[in-house]
Parts: sequence; C-alpha cells; structure tokens
Amino acid sequence: MTTIFTIGYEGTDIERFVATLQAAGIRRLADVRAVAVSRKKGFSKTALAARLDAAGIRYTHFRALGDPKPGREAARAGRHAEFLKIYTNHLKLQESRNALDDLEAFSADEPTCLLCFERDPATCHRLIVAERIVARRNARIFHLFADKSEKYGQNASAIPRPDPREGLAAAE
Repeated sequence: MTTIFTIGYEGTDIERFVATLQAAGIRRLADVRAVAVSRKKGFSKTALAARLDAAGIRYTHFRALGDPKPGREAARAGRHAEFLKIYTNHLKLQESRNALDDLEAFSADEPTCLLCFERDPATCHRLIVAERIVARRNARIFHLFADKSEKYGQNASAIPRPDPREGLAAAE
C-alpha cells in the first residue's frame, strides 16, 4: 500500500520544514497551492524548489489543483461548507481532472508529499486532493507537521516506508 503524505508550512521555517520531509523519507513534493508565492521566507516557488533540490527532493507545482480565490476567501472567513462546495466544483474542471491524473502519476513511484499553507489538514484543500488520490488506488494518507520535525526522527518506525520487496510504490 502506498502512502500520500501531506504537509503545511504554517508556523514553521524552511529548515524545520525540509528536516521534516527528510525525516519522513519524502523524495517528491507536490505543491497544490493556486499561487506558489509566500510572505514566509523560503516558501515561494523558486526558493522552495532550489532548497528542496539541494536536499534531494523533487519539486513540482500543480497549480490547477490549487484552491481558487473564492474558495480561499471562504476558508479564511471560516465558511467551511462554502469552501468545500467551491473546491469540489473546481475539481470538476477538465484542467483540474488532468492535474489530478498528473499528480497520481507523479506520486506513484516515490514517497510524495502534498504541500499547502495550513498546518491543520482538516482545514485545507490538500486533504481533499489526497483523498481523491487514495480513492483511485490502494493508498493511505499520512499527515506531517513541519513544526515537529524532531518527532519524526524519534518515531521513525511509525512513518510508512516503501517496501523494497514490492518496489518504491508500496509501503509497509
């Protein structure tokens, strides 16, 4: 069974963020933000891609899977039901469906983590994206928290790992 990881960078810095990904064995990061810029140092697309490359992690931006502006506004205002409706409708667009296909292929061979801003996956569209991938194949979701990178080093046995007997796409 493969694992789809998710992570948000709210409340952390780039070094703890990268340390968390490394501790979890992540090899690919799928940025599912609509707009891959950030006021937080190191998390805009170009800087993030360069830092991840230096750590041996491949970065790809899946812009079409980002939450559209009305959805982001509804989420920020605490209108969760409205956010869910907007984002669910967004995923019906052909561009979004194509991006979901691309993400499924991107995440099939190596441990992959979906990135957005929110720390709590329950309030972020990346959970919906992860659930869509899980529904397409035998997979599970594992949420990482970048402000707790030391936790993953201490509890490494709890992190799903690829099973070498079945190739990189399988996990214990």
